[in-house]
Amino acid sequence: MKLIRLPALSDNYIWLLCDENKHCVIIDPAESQPVIDILAASQLIPVAILLTHHHHDHVGGVAGLLKQHPKLPVYGPEETQSKGATHIVHENDLIETGHFSFQVIALPGHTLGHIAFYQAPYLFCGDTLFSAGCGRLFEGTAEQMFSSLGKIASLPDETLICCAHEYTAANMEFALAVLPENQTIRDYYKKIIALREKDQATVPTTLKKEKKINVFLNCHDIDLQKNIGIKPNSIPLYSVFQQLRAYKDRF
Repeated sequence: MKLIRLPALSDNYIWLLCDENKHCVIIDPAESQPVIDILAASQLIPVAILLTHHHHDHVGGVAGLLKQHPKLPVYGPEETQSKGATHIVHENDLIETGHFSFQVIALPGHTLGHIAFYQAPYLFCGDTLFSAGCGRLFEGTAEQMFSSLGKIASLPDETLICCAHEYTAANMEFALAVLPENQTIRDYYKKIIALREKDQATVPTTLKKEKKINVFLNCHDIDLQKNIGIKPNSIPLYSVFQQLRAYKDRF
């Protein structure tokens, strides 16, 4: 398989996963033209569009792609039906086409119907987990999002986190504010800043790396709890997450 990352809008990424026969799936097309251009330039044959949730910066390119490829199936949660989805999918559904076989994972939190698509080692997780961060709670609860992050954390360490935004530098600044003495976070922050100074992408990342540097996957950390004003082990972990996410919203 070949993974293609397409920049779109101000900080979005559109993902294409391609097999050896040049068939590809398109994940969260924020806009159509970058996809149309790469399909033509690389002679790729699209076989499906996958949508993680209904926000415009993830579905804005669907209509334009369907003008070019009117029979292309579009898979997504129920909340994307009005955005062009032709096949509504749910937790544990399998999407099988050609060499592709994606498991649907329900990840409510950012939106109520948010899902991810998993074909090992690739996880297309939209706006649920970012490198060093997680999505805002626009519709769901902190408990839902914490549970969704736990689902992702249970996947194999070598899972490639293919998120939909280039937010890593800002997320690492927050991680440093929460855990300023953590040397792993300090070192990775320097690496990320060097990449961004060269206008290089910071994703995909691995789940193994995220478990070390992503504070939202480390709500159990005693130092983290102390540093955000929580008496260690005094409240449920989802409540730690809730306070951490609220802190990030104000950061």
